[in-house]
Formats: sequence, C-alpha cells, structure tokens
Amino acid sequence: MAPQRRVPRRAGDASATTAAELQRRIERIRAFNRFITREVGALQEGLLHSPFSLPEARVIFEVAHRPGVVAATLAGDLGLDPGYLSRLVTKLESSGLLERRRSADDGRQLLLSLTEPGREAFQLIDRRAAEEIAELLEDVPEVDQARLVEAMDVVEQVLGTPLKYSGPFVLREPEPGELGWVVQRHGAVYAREFGWDASFEALVAGIVADFARGHDPARERCWIGEMQGRPVGSVFLVDAGDATARLRLLLVEPDARGLGLGGSLVDACVRFARRAGYARITLWTNDVLTAARKIYQRAGFRLVASEPHHSFGHDLVGETWELAL
Repeated sequence: MAPQRRVPRRAGDASATTAAELQRRIERIRAFNRFITREVGALQEGLLHSPFSLPEARVIFEVAHRPGVVAATLAGDLGLDPGYLSRLVTKLESSGLLERRRSADDGRQLLLSLTEPGREAFQLIDRRAAEEIAELLEDVPEVDQARLVEAMDVVEQVLGTPLKYSGPFVLREPEPGELGWVVQRHGAVYAREFGWDASFEALVAGIVADFARGHDPARERCWIGEMQGRPVGSVFLVDAGDATARLRLLLVEPDARGLGLGGSLVDACVRFARRAGYARITLWTNDVLTAARKIYQRAGFRLVASEPHHSFGHDLVGETWELAL
C-alpha cells in the first residue's frame, strides 16, 4: 500500500486557525518530538545500550511478534523504503539474527523470521526497553502516570485511525446499525461461500449482542473496515479472562479482499491488546477458512489445538490459535 496521506476532516477547519497559531502549534509539536526522542534515547548509536540502531531494533521487534511476515508488508507498516528495509534485512541476516525464505504460496514474496540468536537479541532489547520505561516512571506520582497514559491515548486517537486517509480503506469504530450489519453479512457470506446454515448467524448474533450489552471500552473493541463510504470488514477483541483477549468475527467482504484489510484488522487487535496489558490473544476458527488462517499465521499466531465437530450443518475441524504478547 502506498504511504497514507491525511485529508481534511471537515471543510472550514483550517480557516478557524490563524497562520500565527498554526505556526505555534507546529513548533510545539516539533519541540515535543525532540524531547521524546531524547528521553527514549532514539538518537543513541546503540539503542538501549545494544549494538542495534533504532531501525534495526524496530525490525527485530516487529519480526519477533510477526514471524513469517512478508518483507513488503513490513516495509509498508514501518513506513520504510523497500530498498532500505532490504539493506537492514541483509545486515541482520549476515549477523545470523534473521532469516528469509520464499513463500510457498507466492514465490515473489519473502517471509522474515528470527533465528534463535535473533530471538535472544529481541529478548534483550525488550527487557531493556521495559526497564528504561520503568526507570522513567519511578519518580513520577501515580496520578501523573495516569495523566501521561491518557495524554498518549489522546495523541493516538487524534493522529490515528479516526482520521480519513486516501488509501483504499480506513479502520474505525462501528456506527449505529453496523453491529446488525456484522450479523447479517456473516450469515450471508458464510452461507454463500461455505453453505453454513442459520445456526452460524445465530452464534454471531449472540456474540455481537453480548458485546453491545456491556463491553469495557478500555479492554474490548470492535473495528469496522470502511472502503468508499461503506463497511466492508469487521473484527472484535473481547476479554476472555486470565490476562487473555479473544479475537472474534473477522470478516472481509469478497470485493474488498486482496488489499490487506484482513491483516490490518488483526494488527489493530494485536496493538490494542498490548496496550491494554493482555498477555496473549486466542481465537477459534475452522480449517476450511484458509484465507483467515493465513492472516493469523502472518500475524504470529500459532495453532495450539484442533478438534472435529459438527456445526452449522457440516462436519468441520475447529482450531484454536494463540499469540503470546
């Protein structure tokens, strides 16, 4: 996907801001960028007292959480030039930390994963990052820690997914009536593509109703994928207890497939689950849903159990997948 470009949210917004005020805001944001870059040590030659630069450490971090990620997808997600990412990958590969292989499904795609030394390097970086943040917060009062996290949430909300982009789709919260759309489209799409009966739609309706009746916004979310002004995808993340989140009801409309929407919906769940403090994400699917299974694999999920069952009018093999966060 090409780099995403923000477009104005509402006509007239910019006219309410004077040139002087706009310049003041620009300078304030640039000053904050310099401050946070210095505080987290992003300009140090070795990030977190490691032998890795910031881009190298970021690649190691992402591949650790998404083993088997496609190199081109990673370049887009990190906003890196593909040629530059290729040089980073080559350096990490020559150091014995990373390996790449051709996809069995598409020989043009390179899949990235860490070697055992690479996983050890990630664990070192991850531990030191947590230690540095803990040290940063050590002398900050509890009430100010809460304010800090809330302010970060505001920054992400303002600059993140609620904005409209020029790309093919956008992720957002459901609008009134769209939870019903989730139920209807699951019933229609799965009946047409797999011949599943109305009991599947009833199952989806129960999941959606439970979410609508009383989900915790700090711990549970629904995302709708919108394209050209209409909903074309969905996913839910709910609290399953024991520090576990459950990913549910991933759906991408047939005419919206092949654009990366399914992967983006799953990635949104993973990012949210990490911020919410979950230790793992689990999901239940069926082996006939091959496209969804590939998305889960690319995101780093691992198959942990499978069991035959008769549901929705068919003999199926149910699968439980899990991702450690």
